[in-house]
Amino acid sequence: MNILKLCVGPRDVASLREGQARRALLDPPLRHLTRQFPKRAPEIIGSGSLYWVVAGFCCVRQRILDIREEAGDDGTPHAALVLDPELVAVAARPVKPFQGWRYLAPEAAPPDIASAAADATGISALPEALRRELQALCLL
Repeated sequence: MNILKLCVGPRDVASLREGQARRALLDPPLRHLTRQFPKRAPEIIGSGSLYWVVAGFCCVRQRILDIREEAGDDGTPHAALVLDPELVAVAARPVKPFQGWRYLAPEAAPPDIASAAADATGISALPEALRRELQALCLL
């Protein structure tokens, strides 16, 4: 089981990567806080991923290593999704805005973009914004 979540703040994957690298250095391990604790946590931990929706497209994922309870800035309990720092590119697909997060079944999750195939075709060398536009036009 996976989780689908809107990426609020960063406008592209590069910004998400930079922000997470900064947070991982300042307050390890890398984690994302959310108010609602997933009831299906045992199905997610270790085998599930957090699929990020960046600028309207589900285009990247991170493995969820653990889910634990942690206090937010205001002291209220939150779920801390402990994330693998590696961002894995997936075949981008448009996603309409929603609040919170959603479960994402493995069969509904977009496939990973094989880095070897992307490098062989030069796709990985394209700027993120151009790659997103080409995916929106169904050219990639």
